[in-house]
This record gives sequence, C-alpha cells and structure tokens, in this order.
Amino acid sequence: MLLVKNGKILTMTGRNYEKGCVLVDNGKIVQVAEKIGETSDMEVIDAEGCIVMPGIIEAHCHIGIHEEDKGFEGADGNETTDPVTPYLRALDAVNPMDTAFDDAVKAGITSVMTGPGSANVIGGQFVFMKTSGKCIDDMVVKEPSAMKIAFGENPKRVYNSKGKMPSTRMATAALLREALTKAKAYKAKKEKAIKAGELFEEDFKLESLIPVLERKIPLKAHAHRADDILTAIRIAKEFNVRMTLDHCSEGQFIADKIKQTGFPAIIGPTLTARSKIEVQNKTFKTPGILAKAGIKVAITTDHPVVPVQYLPICAGFAAKEGLGIEEAYKAMTINSAEICGVDDRVGSLEVGKDADIAIFTGNPMEVFTETKYTIINGKVVYSAK
Repeated sequence: MLLVKNGKILTMTGRNYEKGCVLVDNGKIVQVAEKIGETSDMEVIDAEGCIVMPGIIEAHCHIGIHEEDKGFEGADGNETTDPVTPYLRALDAVNPMDTAFDDAVKAGITSVMTGPGSANVIGGQFVFMKTSGKCIDDMVVKEPSAMKIAFGENPKRVYNSKGKMPSTRMATAALLREALTKAKAYKAKKEKAIKAGELFEEDFKLESLIPVLERKIPLKAHAHRADDILTAIRIAKEFNVRMTLDHCSEGQFIADKIKQTGFPAIIGPTLTARSKIEVQNKTFKTPGILAKAGIKVAITTDHPVVPVQYLPICAGFAAKEGLGIEEAYKAMTINSAEICGVDDRVGSLEVGKDADIAIFTGNPMEVFTETKYTIINGKVVYSAK
C-alpha cells in the first residue's frame, strides 16, 4: 500500500483538501480523506507543502509515433501513399523507448492520447496509453480510442504535391464522406449476412470504421480554420457520429456553433510560431472563450510540435489569458479524460480509479515549480530525490 499524506489534494471532483491524504492499493485509489491512519506495511510519501493532483493527461499528440531526433527512421505518423487509411493502428508504431516518454513522466504527465498525424483525410486509429513502460501492450488504457481525420492545409498540400486527390478542401470532404458512406453500406451488409447465417468476407479497411459509426469511438478532427471546423461538424452530423475538435485555432469565432453540437475542443499547439496560413489567428485566449461558452476544453502540445513536458506551461498561459486556474487544471486532467473517453480510469483522484498521481512543489503551470513524484498505477515512476 502507498500513502500520500499532508499534501494539498486537488481531486478534480469539486472537493479538495488543504491538507489531506490519498491511499493506494493494488494500483488503485482506495481512499481520499483529510486523515488516513498509517500502518507499518505502508510506503509513505510526505507531501507537506506540495500540490497532489491527478496525473496530467495529454489529449492529442504524436509521442512515440513521431520520435524526436530520429529523422525518417522515427517518423511513423503519416502514411503518405494513400489519403484514406482508417485501418492503420498507432498501437503498431508507437515506440515506448522514445525519450519523450521520460520527459512526460518527469513533468507529471501520466497518460497520453497518441496516434497518426494529419497528412491523410483519414489517418488511422489513436491509442490512449500510460507514459511509463517498455511494452505498449501493457501500457494501453483504450485501443482504438479515436479515428483521426484531417481538414485544411495538410491533406491538400501533401497530395497536391503527388498530383492526386485531395488537392482542395472539397476533395478532402468528399473523400471522407465516400469512406463513411461505404462503411455504412458495408456495416448493413455485414449485419444482414450475420442475421441470415451467411458467409461474409470482411473488408479490413471498412471494418475499422464500424466503431465510429456505432459511436463507440469519436472522429478526431484536425481542424484549425473556422470553415474547416464547420465542415467537420457538418459531416459528423450527416453520419451521426461523435467527434472531438482538435486544434480548433479559430474556434473563438464560432463558439456558439460549436456549443450547439456538444463536441469538445482540444486546443493547441499555441506555444509556437504562426507557421501556416490556417493558424494565423491562434491565441491563448481561445480556451477561455470556448470554456465560457459552455464547451468542454482540453489543452494540447501536439507533441513534438511543442515538447510534451510543457503542457502545464501551455495550460498556464491559457489560464492567464482568460481560462482561469481552476479550468486550466481541469483542461489537463478530468476534461482530457472525459474527452478521450477514459474518465472511468483516470483524470481525478477518486476511489476505484487508477492511482495516477502527480506531486508538485507548487502550481505546475508556473515555470519554477518542480515535480516531486510521478505515480502511475500506484507505482512511483519518478522521484526528484
């Protein structure tokens, strides 16, 4: 058993403790209270003067699949030979030995949503995983966790250079509609065959889109510009599927439209130059504007665009520009967990949840704050000692 005591406990449930305790057993949280009695069989961490909070969650990144300092050998996030590749699985390409995972752990980041980039109209399946381990199969929390799709500059730039579709926004939308239409017809045909007891030959490519059509996983839509965001919304409505709006750099211009959909927004990377036309209006004010409009918001580094360890700093800038400190904490914990569909496991300090805990010398959104401990599944995986 592991006992964390005397810390300022931020549970993300609405109830905090100025000086409280968290008890862990078999990798799960078993008690959160003001006082918990110590026993001789407990490993004890005295968090006096520290903030104790849920492990931080990165809701959109390419850690492990687009490795740092590896060049082509470590670039496995974009299969730029076909614009429609829903059957690709991040699970098969993420390298847990990527040094960025160590950086994440040292920053109190305990889990990530990682997967394909935005070169393709449909890029493939994301995986939600823990940040500590050597075998990805042991690190997985949810797989597949989302289906990556992309709008705007990236798909049209990549395939225009190859002289094939899509070279326009129209073609990007058309290819996505075509794939979803084929998957819908395939699903109906499969269900009919199964009901009749007939032999049915599965289509590997279309099979991967069924969880999307059944609303088991969302489309994960790369969309910066307001018109691209609205196109993504339009298509999601047509097919009655779930969706997260990733990047959402011009979401502040259409906050009312986004609010009407109920779709959440994962905002960033904002701590970068305005390197493309579609990000000319990006600002740290966007998270606050959307949150105040009633939209669930998370913050992303889009690692390796911004190094993953700076996620708390990005949340801090958003807090400064209108999101506020409380909502910024949520944007990198419970909101991220809910958006990624894993809030039954992570995102808050509650009985029964995974014991993913970050202990800091102060507010992690401040640059001088240090990580004291990172705990994943009840095990101390980083200690500043």
